[in-house]
Amino acid sequence: MTATSRAVAALHLAVYYLDRGFEPAAKGKAFSKAAEAVAGVSDDELTRRSQAGTLTDLDGVGPSTASVIAAAVLERTPEYLNKLEARTRLALGAGAKLLEACRSDLHSHSTWSDGGASVRTMAMTARALGRTHLALTDHSPRLTIAHGLTPERLADQLVEVAALNEELAPFRILTGCEVDILADGSLDLPDEILSNLDVVVASAHSKLSMPERPMTERIVRAVANPHVDILGHCTGRKLVGRGRPQSTFDAELVFAACAQFGTAVEVNCRPERQDPPDELLDLALEWDCLIAVDSDAHAPGQLEWVAHGYERLGRRGVDPDRILTTWDVDRLLDWCGTSH
Repeated sequence: MTATSRAVAALHLAVYYLDRGFEPAAKGKAFSKAAEAVAGVSDDELTRRSQAGTLTDLDGVGPSTASVIAAAVLERTPEYLNKLEARTRLALGAGAKLLEACRSDLHSHSTWSDGGASVRTMAMTARALGRTHLALTDHSPRLTIAHGLTPERLADQLVEVAALNEELAPFRILTGCEVDILADGSLDLPDEILSNLDVVVASAHSKLSMPERPMTERIVRAVANPHVDILGHCTGRKLVGRGRPQSTFDAELVFAACAQFGTAVEVNCRPERQDPPDELLDLALEWDCLIAVDSDAHAPGQLEWVAHGYERLGRRGVDPDRILTTWDVDRLLDWCGTSH
């Protein structure tokens, strides 16, 4: 590798660790900006600036990014990266064995909606983590703030996925969507479109504080849809920043409906969600609901977040056979096609 390519790779690795560690987005953006800044700089100039300590004279390069660049260019011990990797590493205890069984992640996003990386990058990262398949579930059109996909854009995405599947085989990108559950329980895309997708995750993103009875009816109608495979982040809660309280619904009825209609309950592993809460996760397990452990990743480093979910299930002694994301791709697709 050239000096410049080593520097860019090191900066991208820092972004990966920052995403994995749920660090402030501004930090990751700073390292991405530095990678763009040095990509066009010659090897000779980068080497000269690294030796002279003048990397920060380049636009977009600060002290932290300069230390990473210099270590990469001069092939020195990357102390900053080593500390960052150790600080953001996800520790596992009871969930270690379950994580070893993980084959997929059925909820992820790309730059087609509000994700920060291309489909190809997300897929290659999942493959590097030992997954055999990854469901691409960008947002549906109602979520305009997340640049949700219209039917036309979704059709275009499917063309890209088909080409990538030829390139990356035997790894497989599953076609999918995180479709919005509307206030009346209907979905944001018509059945004829959903029926052509491999995996459909249904989630509520608006009117999360509606009263218990209509919220219960809303969710039950959604999970009863024959094209819905997974109920995503069921309470909509957020645990960080200003936070957001969980939605109120009759969880007994909702999970009974999931069990009856063959819809899995997602364990959403985003650190700010950790949804469902412990008491509802226990209830879903009591109802014998199938479980999908999903990262809801919007960046490559976030794909490692599934460790949080496997840890929660490991503490509960859950059989891996109840977890969709431990199944091989043929079994999963057969279930998605026939479970409803």
